Amino acid sequence: MGSQPQERTRRRLSTEERREQLLSVGERLFSENPYDDVWIEQVAEIAGVSRGLLYHYFPTKREFFAAVVQRESERMLRMTEAVPGLPVRDQLDSGLDVFLAYVEGHAHGFRAFHRAEASGDQAVRKVYHRALAAQEKQILAVLAADPAFSSSPEELPELRMAVRGWLAFTTAVCLEWLRGSGLTREQVRDLCARALLGAVGR
Repeated sequence: MGSQPQERTRRRLSTEERREQLLSVGERLFSENPYDDVWIEQVAEIAGVSRGLLYHYFPTKREFFAAVVQRESERMLRMTEAVPGLPVRDQLDSGLDVFLAYVEGHAHGFRAFHRAEASGDQAVRKVYHRALAAQEKQILAVLAADPAFSSSPEELPELRMAVRGWLAFTTAVCLEWLRGSGLTREQVRDLCARALLGAVGR
């Protein structure tokens, strides 16, 4: 008996699924290449869609890259959301564990997010700095909730600067870690935790 012809069915992606697919392609391209070296046509070709469809979702490369950066920012903030009532050190260890797991699992997105600063596009950089400000606010809120780390209004500018510097330090450490530093996740976590506690003078 002859075999019956197999019927191929291709499920049509929903609008949100298609958008996520395009952003995933974008995060990989932007993580591996400078902003100016990424062409929107590449994204369409890799995703297997027409340029017209891509432009329907993202009319310009600027808007596309800004969406990649915004997506990664929201993902990072969700994953490191504070847990009310826990001491700072416990929150720090827990938050860093989750964050470093994200960095390992979404290396392309993490790199793409931090390439925004060097993109030269003011609109994209604005999205990036807004995301950093949200991370800074999140950390300051955790510190303020713990009596051992609370600061007077006069100390707040210094504390804010320390947190901002720590975010830059942690970013540099994570990017180096992804290149293959030889450190374990636990070693990176402890290094970053000690750096924050030292930066805020505790």
